[in-house]
Amino acid sequence: MAVRSQILVQPRRPNYRAGLAFLFGLVAAGIIPAAIELTRKIPGAALLDAVWAIPVAAAAAAVSLLFARGARGAITRSLERVGGSFWIRLGRILAVAGICLTLSASIAVGVYELLLRLEH
Repeated sequence: MAVRSQILVQPRRPNYRAGLAFLFGLVAAGIIPAAIELTRKIPGAALLDAVWAIPVAAAAAAVSLLFARGARGAITRSLERVGGSFWIRLGRILAVAGICLTLSASIAVGVYELLLRLEH
């Protein structure tokens, strides 16, 4: 009599934190260029009106990195049964790009304000 060996393969569960890490990373990397483009399209808006995007991008980048860390922990806890490694990697890359954009925009605004104060 032959014994059937049945291997139960559990399907991968979705890792929602990985998707949220990607979405917040996308916001972090895209909000500053979008704000700059909005100031170009809106009549009467100056480039300095896009400064509101700097803290939004910094907060979104931090949240993205936190979600990526939580998603990586979920993968480790479930012994690799939870997917999302690709989205975690993309979220981290976009979050770091958002941090770089935030820092460069902050430096640009700071130097501009310094030059305005030294001019008067």
